[in-house]
Amino acid sequence: MHMLFRLCGLLIALLLNANVYAGDILVEDAWLRATAPGQDAASVDLTITSSQQAVLLGVFSEVCKAAELHRMFQEGGMMKMREAKALELPAGKPVNLGKSGYHVMLVGLNAPLKAGEKIPLTLMVKLADNSKMKVNALAEVRPLTATKAPSNQGEHEHMRMD
Repeated sequence: MHMLFRLCGLLIALLLNANVYAGDILVEDAWLRATAPGQDAASVDLTITSSQQAVLLGVFSEVCKAAELHRMFQEGGMMKMREAKALELPAGKPVNLGKSGYHVMLVGLNAPLKAGEKIPLTLMVKLADNSKMKVNALAEVRPLTATKAPSNQGEHEHMRMD
């Protein structure tokens, strides 16, 4: 009988773990550069990994008037930037916004960004089952001269949206 209880407990733990993993979104290495005097926008780079097919629908932050997902592309020999409505997140594959030609633009900053600060971001993600998830992350403000984020410095958090 004792063995049966242990087996049932193990099965329940595995089932609960599978449900948590089904909606798992990981945000890593979120960072941006400090702003120069008078600068009222900043570009955020980050890496997102979803355990299942998902779509990044939008980003929000309390430090600015608007946070927009932008796509960089070349057209007619010139680099152009346009706002993107969404970004596909393939199952199990990390998507680095900078390397993929995308970035998050914080527009209308409330105050200058200083190196060492942590900027709160909320990512809205639609999962394969059409449920939506809010993912809270912190982006590290690096010095104005920074060219990349230090590895393994990203902070992340998981939260289901009601």
